[in-house]
Formats: sequence, C-alpha cells, structure tokens
Amino acid sequence: MRDVLDRLLPWWEDGSTVALATVVGTWRSAPRQPGAAMLVGVDGEAVGSVSGGCVEGAVYELGRQVIDTGEPVLQRYGVSDDEAMGVGLTCGGILDVYVERVSRADFPELGEVAADIAAGRPVTVATVVEHPDPTRLGTRLVVRPEGVPSSGSLGSGRADSAVTDDARGMLAQGRTATLEYGPDGERRGDGMRVFVASYAPRPRMLVFGAIDFAAAVARIGSFLGYEVTVCDARPVFATRSRFPDADEVVVSWPHRYVEAQLAEGALDSRTVACVLTHDPKFDVPLLQVLLGDGGPQLAYIGAMGSRRTHEDRLARLREVGLTPEQLAPLRSPVGLDLGARTPEETAVSIAAEVIALRWGGGGEPLRETTGAIHRHTD
Repeated sequence: MRDVLDRLLPWWEDGSTVALATVVGTWRSAPRQPGAAMLVGVDGEAVGSVSGGCVEGAVYELGRQVIDTGEPVLQRYGVSDDEAMGVGLTCGGILDVYVERVSRADFPELGEVAADIAAGRPVTVATVVEHPDPTRLGTRLVVRPEGVPSSGSLGSGRADSAVTDDARGMLAQGRTATLEYGPDGERRGDGMRVFVASYAPRPRMLVFGAIDFAAAVARIGSFLGYEVTVCDARPVFATRSRFPDADEVVVSWPHRYVEAQLAEGALDSRTVACVLTHDPKFDVPLLQVLLGDGGPQLAYIGAMGSRRTHEDRLARLREVGLTPEQLAPLRSPVGLDLGARTPEETAVSIAAEVIALRWGGGGEPLRETTGAIHRHTD
C-alpha cells in the first residue's frame, strides 16, 4: 500500500470509494513482492502495479466489481490457471491478489496509519484475506510496537492476541507476509489467512567519506529507497550543497558517529554502511566499531580501495585485534566487478552488490543461470 498511498489518501479524505488490490502471496518467478499494490480509483483511474503489467487488466476489472459489490476477493493467478494465461502471466510465477474496497467506512483507520507512515513510526496492518466465515473476511487489526495502542479486531480476542504477537515480531524485522492460523487464531490450525503488511521506517544507508563517489552512492541509495546519511569529519567537504540527495549530512568522526547511533539504537539489520574514505585514520577506527565485538549486525559493510589498500587495511584491522571471523562480513574492495570507472558506475556496482547480498543473487548474467529469476527470502 505504501507505493500508492499518496494517491489513495486524498481519495479517502474526500469520501471517495476505491478498490485496493494487494499482492499477498507469491511463488516461483512472481514479478512483484507481497505488498505491491494497485488502485482502481475515482473515474476509473488505475494507479500502481501488482505484476509489472501481466495481470493488471484482469485485476482492474476485479477492482471495479469489488467497488460495486463491496465484497472482497482473493484471486490467484498462475501459469496453471487458464484465466491467468489469458491475461498474460507467462513468467512462470504465481500471485495471490487480494482486492478490497477502501473508503472512510471500509477502512476508518487509514488516516492514522498514513500519519504513522509519514512520521516514520512503525505500524503493521493485519487483514484477514481468507476465512471459512465470510463475515470475518476483510476484518483488520492495526498493530503498533509494544506499549503503543493498537486498533481494530479480527473478530475474536484469541485471533487478535496471536496475530498481534506475530505482527510485532514481523514489524521489528520489517517483514511483510501472509500467515496461517486456525479459524479462531489457533497456531497449529488452518483456515484463516492473515496478510500482515509492515510499514517500518525506511532502511538506512550510511555513506562515510564526503567525496564525489559518495555523492553518486547517496543518489542511488535514495533511488533504492534508503534513508541516506553522509558522514565526514571535514566540514569543508561535508556540506548539504555537495550532497543534495542525502537525507542528512553529518560532520563528525565516523567512528564516533556510529558509536552514538548504536547508543541510540538507530542501526538495525537492514542498515547498509559504505566506507569510501580509503584513509586509515578514518577507516580503521570506524571498521573496528562496525566489525568488532558489540558492533551492529548490519545488512552490508563495504569499504572502497584498491587491492593494495584493502590488504593494508586488513593488516591494520588485525593489528587492533579483529579476528578472521569478525573481518569476514567486510565487502572489500567494495562492489561487483562491472568494470566501473566513473563515480556513477561505481555507485551502480556497489548497489548491485547490496541487492545481490540482500536477495542471494550471484551477480552472474541471467542468460548463464538457470532456475527462478526472482528470489524470495524470509
């Protein structure tokens, strides 16, 4: 829903009724991830995508039907489905798409959810997308972190309790997925499927070193959806004018900045760190914090430099006590081998490595690989 929220919210605020189609399950080479959304809006306008163009026509018609009837629909599209083949899902994947009507009456909590997302407050929306009791279909529970009130209900206290516990765990990890329970929330049962959409704050990208390569990395990091911070101890270089695509430019010694962020609990397992200074007086103390005991378990830690710089850096890190196990997560020299030369090409190389590490890709040309193109991880 996040990708269509800017269009959905004004319609909701002015009292309009629209249809929201959401990918709630994927298998094999499905082109979009759970949470991808499409709107059938006012005057028949279509916004967003659930399949990159494969089944949008069929979903659009289903959305118009749902607006008229008010009855939500869970529809599966896949290569074994004659209808899906007819509408063009030829990629070999399978999609479950849940289509619901959205208005002030149908989704009264949307305004508060949108405010949480805009403010960067973690929030999860759990929706029953399949249930043997049709009156429970489409019931919704808005879950927030421990100590923050939730709202709505899935129809029973037992189901609310079970889903709240699971949704908070998923929210902490930034995960979106469909969970299965018994009809009343029994953990070892089936019959009720609940789509849990987590809206955690954007993942962070920390770029250390206020150089031209950093500007390109900040630009591509922002494009990929990261909240980008550029940090350098030199105020003459670490300026907003030099890094317009960064969300934040910080003048501080990098290792001190990371120590402060750790103390605030501001880094998590989705955070990406790119160390671009290739200057040992900055790199070594910073990497000592990032890789040493008590350091953050980040999604990616990469350091720029030639192979000679890399070997010198490793020697210095060993001298300050880092073990081979602690050094193992370091991606250095940073990036994939694309033959990059310019700052922009190097930024693409780094981004490619971040994406490959996130999804388990190998970086080989797709024509030289077999199996599913789109990988899915928990």
